[in-house]
Amino acid sequence: MFLPLLQFSCFLPCKSLNLNNGIVIGKLFNLIIISAFNRLAHNCMKEIKDIVLAARVAASEDTAMALATVVKVEGSSYRRPGARMLVTEDGQMTGAISGGCLEGDALKKALLAIHQRKNRLVSYDTNTQEGSAIGLQLGCNGIVHILFEYIDLQQADHPIIWLESLLQQRQEALLITQFSIDRQVEQGGTRLLVVGLTDEIPHENTQSPELAEYIKLAKTKQQSVLASFEEAGKNKEVLIEYLAPTIHLIVAGAGNDAQPVVETAKLLDWEITVLDGRASHATTGRFPKADRVIIGPADEVIKKIGIDSWTVFVLMTHNYRYDLTLLKELIHTPTSYIGSLGPKTKLLRMFDDLEQLGIELSAVQQKIVHGPVGLDIGAETSDEIAIAIIAEIKAVLSGRSGGSLKFLKTKIHVENPLIR
Repeated sequence: MFLPLLQFSCFLPCKSLNLNNGIVIGKLFNLIIISAFNRLAHNCMKEIKDIVLAARVAASEDTAMALATVVKVEGSSYRRPGARMLVTEDGQMTGAISGGCLEGDALKKALLAIHQRKNRLVSYDTNTQEGSAIGLQLGCNGIVHILFEYIDLQQADHPIIWLESLLQQRQEALLITQFSIDRQVEQGGTRLLVVGLTDEIPHENTQSPELAEYIKLAKTKQQSVLASFEEAGKNKEVLIEYLAPTIHLIVAGAGNDAQPVVETAKLLDWEITVLDGRASHATTGRFPKADRVIIGPADEVIKKIGIDSWTVFVLMTHNYRYDLTLLKELIHTPTSYIGSLGPKTKLLRMFDDLEQLGIELSAVQQKIVHGPVGLDIGAETSDEIAIAIIAEIKAVLSGRSGGSLKFLKTKIHVENPLIR
């Protein structure tokens, strides 16, 4: 399915993106990337959504703006590479590039980029006496490199275009931002969105094989990559961000205890669907934060949902047969998480009943089913249980144990991006 560019209307000049039969062609420092447009992220998707919405408002009011992006971090920093903040000429800021200690000075630098209509790279070194005054609030001890990009709405490939296109399709993507620590070198900025990560980069269209290999590495590892290389005798660096789609939470059950689960998940800006067979319970009035509310038998409602590895389920209908029917259907889907509310005995009974139907779950299938659902935080009330459930889902999808950071033997943040 080819998706129209309706949402781009407030950002595009008369000549739009170069589209040929559903193909997006992007050019990056003599590197050509070709990918099917209809094959077009959970780390920072909420921030990106907020930035795009703020940019739409600014564009409609003809307000100039700049995008600040953390492109590289050496040592300790509150935010990691890929953190963004939109700054408008009237001083409005959306997003964050630190815990609050850099925003004041970053506002000045962003306004300068808007005034000069050019990209600027600014480095904040909190190891120095001058820099420590900036990072003192956080106890930072590192160097943060931030790229400030002037948003030229007359250009068809400005950063907001790429961010907005990222939101349009539920696919993995790579967002590529070029910069240089050498202030004399042109700061390329956000240059390309690579979509459809199963596609190969045509080497005949690649004049920078080294960069192409870094893009391939990010695709293979499904992880962001920070790379440096030399081109035309100049040192350049590139941040290749791996971005996954927004988490889609399916809450099976429209009881009162499901309401705080929906509310808590929405704080993370997850996409939320509520399922139930009771029309009296499954209403938008009871679940105003849900994106969809679907009513019907278990074997029918599941057919109305697109399921991928970023779609997760919580079975909490308090109707054993309904939950069992859903579990029977879900174990054959790409979902990476199924939570079952209730005691362990209930889940074991469900496994036994499925086995009686000739369905024996493999070790891999059993691993994605979590029952009782949630982390062990001593939850008693429905609000506390909701926190435990959402925390467990977040931990599972992040590949973390969900334990206390106090006992963590490694760094809180993994080495992200990979350094090459």
